[in-house]
Amino acid sequence: MYKKANLGWLKHWDFMILDLVCLQVAFISAYFIRHGVHLAYENKLYRNMAFVLFLIQVCVTFFGESFKNVLKRGYYKEFTATFKHVCQIILIAVFYLFATQTGEGYSRITLVLTGIIYMVISYIARILWKKYLKTKGVVGKGNRSLLIITSEEMMDIVIDNIRNNNYEGFQIIGISLLDADRVGETINDVPVVATMDNVEEYVCREWVDEVFLNLPKEIPLPRDLINHFIEMGITVHLKLIEMAKLEGEVQRVERLGSYTVLTSSINMASWKQAFYKRAMDIVGGLIGCIITGILYLIVAPCIYIKSPGPIFFSQVRVGKNGKRFKLYKFRSMYMDAEKRKKELMAQNRVKDGMMFKLDHDPRIIGGDKGIGGFIRKYSIDEFPQFWNVLKGDMSLVGTRPPTIDEWGKYELHHRVRLAIKPGITGMWQVSGRSDITDFEEVVRLDKAYITNWSLGLDMKIVMRTVGVVFGKSGAM
Repeated sequence: MYKKANLGWLKHWDFMILDLVCLQVAFISAYFIRHGVHLAYENKLYRNMAFVLFLIQVCVTFFGESFKNVLKRGYYKEFTATFKHVCQIILIAVFYLFATQTGEGYSRITLVLTGIIYMVISYIARILWKKYLKTKGVVGKGNRSLLIITSEEMMDIVIDNIRNNNYEGFQIIGISLLDADRVGETINDVPVVATMDNVEEYVCREWVDEVFLNLPKEIPLPRDLINHFIEMGITVHLKLIEMAKLEGEVQRVERLGSYTVLTSSINMASWKQAFYKRAMDIVGGLIGCIITGILYLIVAPCIYIKSPGPIFFSQVRVGKNGKRFKLYKFRSMYMDAEKRKKELMAQNRVKDGMMFKLDHDPRIIGGDKGIGGFIRKYSIDEFPQFWNVLKGDMSLVGTRPPTIDEWGKYELHHRVRLAIKPGITGMWQVSGRSDITDFEEVVRLDKAYITNWSLGLDMKIVMRTVGVVFGKSGAM
């Protein structure tokens, strides 16, 4: 699921905060220069003025669009924009002092010095912060991975364009050429990872958040390929001149690098929705971690007495769009459980081995009625996953994260399950939990959740999960 970029005035909240800090630093510095080493906020008049300057700053930013296209401005344009911004603030401050008849008690030198110092440090701060953001994107430290699909003729231009205008901080993981087979080669430090024939398979097996297509006119638009990506839960950016009828649930015109693109995805979340979901995860994660600590004091001795060894079990799982992470649980099985899994595969209740579920699993510590069975019955073993939620690897509500060997068996349409962060609970868990043995039904429920996602739906699933767990109707 794609998170929409914020197009409002809060889009560049980082520059807003940086500028607010610079203004206060300038105000304090000007006061020191004019009045000596005294704290400006101790004087009532100057304390009130500091607050007024804060309000003026916010209003000028909001109404004047001070940071519109800030990342795309060069040195001269940034200087002009900063000068205009500072002049507006100082002029409004002068008008305020005149209107409130407090100008006589306020030092004009302090006000002028505030403007000059603010101009200098704000300009420097903006330039340095932009360099940091651009460098962060170019060196590939972004949280979103991007696969470029283009032609041999255009590959150098497209790569350079995305890198030089990488305002979103994409990690460019590879390039696929539709008119040549150069797999294994490296172009401008970007590996060629696929051709037209195997790019779908590559996307299904690797960490790919988004795909950008930019093709010359002589290469027909691969509509089927694009629609397959969308069906798999991949967000597709298509250069707008190539706009065509696609099957994405939601479409949106955006900027990617210097290109205007049509973005298509199975679903999209606004920045507010994404913020609220993450906030809910953080609150839930903190509460869950506290409960986990309390449970540890009770559960840990019981586990260790019956099966000496680590109390926590960790396993590499596949998360959003193929990104791997380490999942944590209370250990409910004996130490050799992973080795014995192959021996028990024939008893797996989920066909094709897409997931692993057993009745009366002999690997459980003490059996179904022992400590292992108890913590699984009440899903106590899942509580350490709240640490994964707090870290951002998982969400409270999502899809079950597959193991690496399960992921390797996925068909293309199964990949849609990875379009969002995995969750501690989800649609299929509250629709039957471990009673569902048909993996295609799991995929259908997960896709329905992704397509119809809302904060209200998450709340309903959380509430139903509580009822299902206490109803003991199967392990999560």
